Amino acid sequence: MSEAVKGEKILATPGPPLAAGLARLKLFLALSRTPHGLLDLATPALAALLWLGGLPPLGVAALGLITVFAGYTAVYALNDLVDYRVDREKLRLQTGGGQPGYLDAVFLRHPLAAGRVSLKEGLAWTGAWAAVALAGAYRLNPVCALIFLGGCLLEAGYCLLLKVSHLRVLVSGLVKTLGGVAAVFAIDPEPAPGFLLLLCGWLFFWEIGGQNVPADWHDLAADRALKAQTVPVRYGPRGASRIALGALTLSVALSAPLLWLAPAPFSPLRLSLALGAGLYLLLLPALKLYRTGGQTQAAALFNRASYYPLAILALVCPGLLG
Repeated sequence: MSEAVKGEKILATPGPPLAAGLARLKLFLALSRTPHGLLDLATPALAALLWLGGLPPLGVAALGLITVFAGYTAVYALNDLVDYRVDREKLRLQTGGGQPGYLDAVFLRHPLAAGRVSLKEGLAWTGAWAAVALAGAYRLNPVCALIFLGGCLLEAGYCLLLKVSHLRVLVSGLVKTLGGVAAVFAIDPEPAPGFLLLLCGWLFFWEIGGQNVPADWHDLAADRALKAQTVPVRYGPRGASRIALGALTLSVALSAPLLWLAPAPFSPLRLSLALGAGLYLLLLPALKLYRTGGQTQAAALFNRASYYPLAILALVCPGLLG
């Protein structure tokens, strides 16, 4: 049974208007990969707290939370809008239903391509959230608004490079750093360049090794059929697993100076726990993927790596409250 058909059975819940409305809402949440997007909120929050070294004013925190939620909601939906024709081909080629437990398929992968959301509806949903994100970002700092617009352009470019070059993975890494960078500018218009470089390097390699490469693994068979240019297609499972492991090793290594030198208080014990989180959530599943090269292990790496910023945030917060 195809993934699209399975998704329709899961989400098509006839009944009273409330149930139908919730089922419809799930389709739009699926378009924006909201379960994953909620985990992503930890990244800008962590970046801001690390640089601020304390808690921001309640109004700034509330506006920042709304803004980053709207931004991630819009950008993930934008990805599916730009890619919807390619995604339709992928859904046609994927007959196995996908990998069970894959975080980005909690509701339904690519509801636009599956015909469950119309293009007009997708554009309206994406545009509305983008407007909220842009307004909030501008209110926090006009630089944040420019970063958001740049991120949207880079995300669209990333999608359009699918059949052009596997080096688009570098664009993906850059896009993922922008949320954290914007959060820092939201609380300080002149942050230290050295801190921003460490932050960007840490997030850049985490995205490549823990998110982009294992996510493309999920579509490996379809991407090969479509002659797409991704890291797993270009280098095969063995080469791609080496790249993921290498990138995550660099990310964990950069976390030590980032956390130690950041203004936020971070004790040696918490630093050790942070390195342990990197080992458990990133390096161990990456090693398992390197040994096996299997899709199940790639999905496990993606899922576990998605919790990494949240785990580090949980270690930072006690020091700010103490």
